[in-house]
Amino acid sequence: MGRVQVFDVNETLLGLGAMDPHFRRIFGDPGVRVTWFTQMISSALVATVTGAYRQFGAHAMAALEMTASQAGVELTDDDKQAVATQLRRLPAHPEVAGALRRLGDAGLRLAALTNSTEEVARAQLEHAGLIDAFELVLSADTVRRLKPAPEPYRMAAERLGVPVGEVRLIAAHAWDVAGAARAGCATAFVARPGKVLDPLVERPEIVGPDLAEVAEAILAADSDSDGRP
Repeated sequence: MGRVQVFDVNETLLGLGAMDPHFRRIFGDPGVRVTWFTQMISSALVATVTGAYRQFGAHAMAALEMTASQAGVELTDDDKQAVATQLRRLPAHPEVAGALRRLGDAGLRLAALTNSTEEVARAQLEHAGLIDAFELVLSADTVRRLKPAPEPYRMAAERLGVPVGEVRLIAAHAWDVAGAARAGCATAFVARPGKVLDPLVERPEIVGPDLAEVAEAILAADSDSDGRP
């Protein structure tokens, strides 16, 4: 029935707002969390483009050190440990559990695909109470290339036993949507606050403000493609 729905995890399913008290304590400003996450993605992209590989958690900690240096803040080992621990304990966005249940009840196959290691991803999804929704929890670490490189998306299709064109990648990041589309996947964009699409990338067939609306659009699109009313 339709495509396999493959979900990004951080920000798409899980809210990073739980990190804010740590950034308030360390930097005096919870908004620095956004700067840190942007730096983490930037560092991961540079490594991927230049053919280097480090696990995503290493980029998270390196980005924290860079952010502290830029702010003139002394970072302690306890600070780093607190951030790393909190990353494993993020809550799901309020509508996510219901949206995943709706898709699963409709008979769609669901998987997760993240740049985090499988061990971290499983810890995150178990803590958020979402892991049972997924047939597979997949990590880019398996292929030692981080999204948005094509290898993780192709690996997901292979593990799921479908052509890459039968994968729909659902994410709240323009870079993830772009990578998936250019690897041959269908895409859906969760336009969470502050998240926008790249005008240089073909627009996903499905765009919605949260996962509930995206899920309803997925069900409508896959119903139409299967020729059902």
